[in-house]
Amino acid sequence: MTAVGADRDTPRAGGRNGRSRRVRQRAPERSPRARSERRPVVPRTPLTAWLSRPLADFHLILALCGTLGALGIVMVLSASSVASYSPGSDSSVYALFQKHLMFVAVGAVAFWLGVRIPLSRIRALSSTAMVVCLGLLALVLTPLGTYSNGSQGWFVIGPVSLQPVELAKVALALWGAHILVVKYEVLHQWRHLLVPVVPAALVMFALVMAQPDLGGTITLAVVLLALLWFAGAPKSLFGIILVGAVAGAVALALVAPYRFERVTAFLNPDADPLGGGWQASQALYALADGGLFGKGLGQGQSKWMYLPNVQHDFIFALIGEELGFVGCLVVLGLFGLLGFVGLRIAMRNLDPWIRIVAGTLTTWVVSQAAVNIGYVVGLLPVTGVTLPMISYGGTSLVVTMLLFGLLANCARHEPEAVAALRTQGPGKFGRLMRLPAPEPYRPPARRRGGGRAGSGRTGRPARRADRTGRAVAGERRRAAPEYGRRTTSRSTARRTAVPRRGRR
Repeated sequence: MTAVGADRDTPRAGGRNGRSRRVRQRAPERSPRARSERRPVVPRTPLTAWLSRPLADFHLILALCGTLGALGIVMVLSASSVASYSPGSDSSVYALFQKHLMFVAVGAVAFWLGVRIPLSRIRALSSTAMVVCLGLLALVLTPLGTYSNGSQGWFVIGPVSLQPVELAKVALALWGAHILVVKYEVLHQWRHLLVPVVPAALVMFALVMAQPDLGGTITLAVVLLALLWFAGAPKSLFGIILVGAVAGAVALALVAPYRFERVTAFLNPDADPLGGGWQASQALYALADGGLFGKGLGQGQSKWMYLPNVQHDFIFALIGEELGFVGCLVVLGLFGLLGFVGLRIAMRNLDPWIRIVAGTLTTWVVSQAAVNIGYVVGLLPVTGVTLPMISYGGTSLVVTMLLFGLLANCARHEPEAVAALRTQGPGKFGRLMRLPAPEPYRPPARRRGGGRAGSGRTGRPARRADRTGRAVAGERRRAAPEYGRRTTSRSTARRTAVPRRGRR
């Protein structure tokens, strides 16, 4: 037996009244190397350190909005010069470009309003905005609306035009998120999950298809699906919606001749290269001519009437021709970064309404870009959807900049951002734009009976089994004999109470 073992097992005399003590042996300290092997250390790079800053998402949204806007200004200048020029007239080659700059200025005001107005006030006005947008969609079908480019979807007052379907997308996103959060406790029931959001969206679909505007209907459908997804709808519902969407697309393609022509041109563009397949073929030729680094800004040939409306729907083809494959990768990377930042904002917020709104708006913008790029490269049929922030401006550009402002406002409501802005001040951009300090999130008072089982921080509804088990447990508790009344009287409790010892 070693000495340490002897000291551990042998009693040692000492102390008062001859009581024995045992020698305690300290446990050997664990080496730092063993501790590091037990817990993996994440390497801290400059990128991860910057992303961990409180206002990193806010600054990223500002940078993405500015970069995409600047790229759009340059490409619209290059694409619209030929379309603006008219022989024998006094029109300038910069006519469309000047209008685009005007829309960018209006969009900058919309961006500032999206950041400046408190989100609580925006949520309170969402119901009014939904009713107004439904009224505008109905009025545009009357003689007050203007028919242009095969669709009666514009209000034109002098040089100003308004496309109400773009405003309807924002209203549906904000109002739908508000309704789903209000009914959060009962979203496990399909009738509460679908009503009234889905019926209101279907009314919008019908009004937009009556114009007709297939691209606007597709974007509205994306907004509705994103709302249901971030609210936690079951996956079986999306399967049903997918089957219905495919059946509806086939029916719409067979009803309208021009839609059937687009589908046949997509399936076989070489069958009619001078008719329905003209735009798709010319877009592929423009992308092929650009090569790796492109021909250079202003040197594209597709804008010389080879590719109609190149400044609108097919501006990505001109990017590939003048900036090459590298320029296309930059555009894809910017929209991919936007998707990452937007979903990061949704995950880092505590307010469920902000989470649903941020996720829905991000999905809307990224999906619209994916659809536009998809039909330019020949992966989807042509639907007439613009490339956000890059295509020629109008209501779409102004609304997209408003969406970036709302995302930036959501980024300022992240818990760490709220703490930093309320303790350290508004910062440079906050002082420049005169932004108020955001209010911290205060969850609503829980109803009697406790919170919702299984809700957590994800903002998704609890499973049906969890709710059923919780309800059964509540019924059993209420059926117990001791529920709601005392098992012993107060006098009996006093007699059986154990007297406490006081201090002597």
